[in-house]
Amino acid sequence: MTQNTNMETNTNSNSPFSPDSYRDRGASFIKITEQDSLHANLDKQSVNQLLIGMNQEDKKVPLAVEKAIPQIEKLVTKIVTRMKRGGRIFYLGAGTSGRLGVLDASEIPPTFGMSPHLVVGLIAGGEHALRNPVENAEDDLNKGWEELMGFNINKDDTVIGIAASGTTPYVIGALRNARKNGILTASVTCNPNSPIALEAEIKIEVIVDPEFVTGSTRLKSGTAQKLVLNMITTVTMIQLGRVIGNKMVNMQLSNKKLIDRGARMIVDALGLDYEQAKNLLIIHGSVKKTLEAYNS
Repeated sequence: MTQNTNMETNTNSNSPFSPDSYRDRGASFIKITEQDSLHANLDKQSVNQLLIGMNQEDKKVPLAVEKAIPQIEKLVTKIVTRMKRGGRIFYLGAGTSGRLGVLDASEIPPTFGMSPHLVVGLIAGGEHALRNPVENAEDDLNKGWEELMGFNINKDDTVIGIAASGTTPYVIGALRNARKNGILTASVTCNPNSPIALEAEIKIEVIVDPEFVTGSTRLKSGTAQKLVLNMITTVTMIQLGRVIGNKMVNMQLSNKKLIDRGARMIVDALGLDYEQAKNLLIIHGSVKKTLEAYNS
């Protein structure tokens, strides 16, 4: 895909955007995600004790997400406006954070019948990094922005950087350049006042305390990030008309279970018998199109 040559890129090693400056800024805040677990001697505990301890920690996550709702609302409102003009959402992250972005993006087409090009997940290290660690992939300050440029990123798009620690250079570089070029930027982090949050226009911080296993951000931090991403895309899709009532009327009919679900939606909405509803659904390809055709 041809890159948008009108976009600016900051690669000056002496700028605040340089790796050395990033490390200086990143060292000045407290990394709660790296603090020692509140639970000692895990290797001495029983299975029951470990499960109860994890569950106690997990209960903190929805409360932390609740505190971030005002910022999530601000972001979703801006995204909806942009997507109505043809804009897209781009997630960027590394490791667990990157995988969560890819996961959320991949669920949008089957759940809401949207093009896979409208919500895109990018992970440092590419496809291989979804299942395997890629050495030093997240440390490239310019790679994230280079990848975004390959999608002809523009001012109707939104770039969301995801990083539990809030220090990932791959994300920092993408957010800095996107914001410099007038693109809406947001961050989803689990440490307060992180370097990544400083680069974003909208800062979503879900502070979940130290992890059950010290530093293992695939646990509470990952759960919190997943909940936030769920909220962002689900509410956006509802606002874009991809849900009627509380039903996924644009879902892809990719298996028997979903065809059955769609047929029952039509039965409930139109009062038809099941086989008639199922036949109409197969003809029209979605619940929404079936309802529109029947009522036209």
